Amino acid sequence: MSNSNDFTTTTPGVGKALSSGWETMKANFLYFFLIIILLSLLDGLMELFGRGLTGEGNFVKSLFSLDFERGLTPGIIFAEFLAAAHFFLVMPVFDYGADYIFVQGVRRQKLNFKDFINGVNNYLTIVLNHLLIVGLVGMAMVAFIIPGIIVGCRLAFSSYLVMDKGLDPISAVETSWKLTRGHGWKIFGLGFLSIFIFILGLICFFVGVFPAVMWIKASFASLYQSVLDEKGEDFFPSNEEAV
Repeated sequence: MSNSNDFTTTTPGVGKALSSGWETMKANFLYFFLIIILLSLLDGLMELFGRGLTGEGNFVKSLFSLDFERGLTPGIIFAEFLAAAHFFLVMPVFDYGADYIFVQGVRRQKLNFKDFINGVNNYLTIVLNHLLIVGLVGMAMVAFIIPGIIVGCRLAFSSYLVMDKGLDPISAVETSWKLTRGHGWKIFGLGFLSIFIFILGLICFFVGVFPAVMWIKASFASLYQSVLDEKGEDFFPSNEEAV
């Protein structure tokens, strides 16, 4: 389990999270930039492969030309299956690893790229946690959009808790819910502002998307650390579940 080292404790807040996130991004720009590029490549390669399977690519188009009812083809079905597997079984491992690296950056710790793929060693926990969060948020969204947003905000720290505190899926969800009590609006506010930061990045000739995403992820990591510091070590009475 990691400590915050020389991280300066601040009262949780959207403005402070953005400010700390910005400073953290500047201090670790090349590390964070490489992480975001790797995440983008993992998503981009899947997108390109999916285009080929759905008929937009020339090579696979000839192999998957049999039409089913409603215009479905074997290529489309296979592409949808791979996309689901990619979303549920592949990307969470790297997303969680990236989240942990951003937390390390906020704490001014020495960054290690091995942590980006460290989730492989905790694969089952990460995947189950991701499935649990998607399921809970999905059910809440079906009930109504607002409950879905509330649940999403309250479970926003689950990935950090899995990687940082070594919690199992159930404990990570329960702890995130307790940890974010009283901070839901701050998480929502940061998420809402993140939309405009991302759009601004798109406007800046698209290349601005990379620093925009870096800033967003660093800001959420900063908010997580601020809430941890506010709660204190007594919030985690035992290290028995830590990796």
